[in-house]
Amino acid sequence: MTSGSKSFWEKPEGKTGILIAIACILGISTGFYKILPFIIQSTVYLVTSLAVLGGLLYLILDPENRALAFYFYKMIMKKITGLIIQIDPIQILKTYLGVLEKNLQDMDKQIAKLKGTMVQLKRKIDDNAQKMNSNLELAKQAQKRGRKSDTILKARKAGRLQESNMTLEKLYIKMEVVYRVLSKMYENCSFLYEDTKDQIEVKESEWKAIQQSHQAIKAAMSIIRGDKDKKAIYEQALEFMADDLGNKIGEMERFMEVSEGFMSGIDLQNDVFEEKGLEMLEKWEAQADSIILGDEKVALISQAESQNDILDLDKPKTSRVSTRENQYNKLF
Repeated sequence: MTSGSKSFWEKPEGKTGILIAIACILGISTGFYKILPFIIQSTVYLVTSLAVLGGLLYLILDPENRALAFYFYKMIMKKITGLIIQIDPIQILKTYLGVLEKNLQDMDKQIAKLKGTMVQLKRKIDDNAQKMNSNLELAKQAQKRGRKSDTILKARKAGRLQESNMTLEKLYIKMEVVYRVLSKMYENCSFLYEDTKDQIEVKESEWKAIQQSHQAIKAAMSIIRGDKDKKAIYEQALEFMADDLGNKIGEMERFMEVSEGFMSGIDLQNDVFEEKGLEMLEKWEAQADSIILGDEKVALISQAESQNDILDLDKPKTSRVSTRENQYNKLF
């Protein structure tokens, strides 16, 4: 969690803090510049100003005071930012969960559409193979009868059908890659949805209890003593959980875009498919490992390209069963 967690300045409230800090520095600098001649002319004001400046330097340089001031500064920035955008980690998680549910519905439709296209393509390949064999047989018969022109025509027709099937079979393999990946993503993300939904229900109650028992002054004094703020630690864990879920949703949506682009460029009626969609798919295959699929990504591609691993399109969807604890439990 430490390596992946965001610092205060990387969060929305941190960006608000930077803008306000810059505005304050500019305002103070401008004001000080305007009254500087007056301060220099007045000894009393000069001494007072130096005393105030010395006090500010003490507050800034003292570690305990600096930690206390920064804590309250972060709290104020969080409150201000919360008025503009949603920064509550539980609510963000719920939003992501809603997006994940919608994506699962869209992915299910995409899988069904792809399955129908694959059935059509497989039927076309089988039909071409049957016609090719028929034309080869006719070419042999024409050759026996000495009908040279018929022999050439039937042989060339068989050759064109064979060439067409080679292209269509490569296309089918790519479609099988997409189908296997979409199916596995659907399986993994369905499990992720149900598991995270249960986790959020539990953590929401815990989060409310921590918020109710949390006192700003008590937390600030704990920070001065060097103790960690329990609310901040819990919030950091929830934020990490939200970021991880967001990244997985992002990957899910990116692959759905790749598969949709690939499928939209296929015209089975005219045996045409766009190279752009195929290039997008091949680029995805060559990219780094998937955070949703993990090591399964390479295995799925290999299975699609293997002649020994036959894909059963009539096989019903399987629900992933896991005996492992929730992947986010270790954060809390």
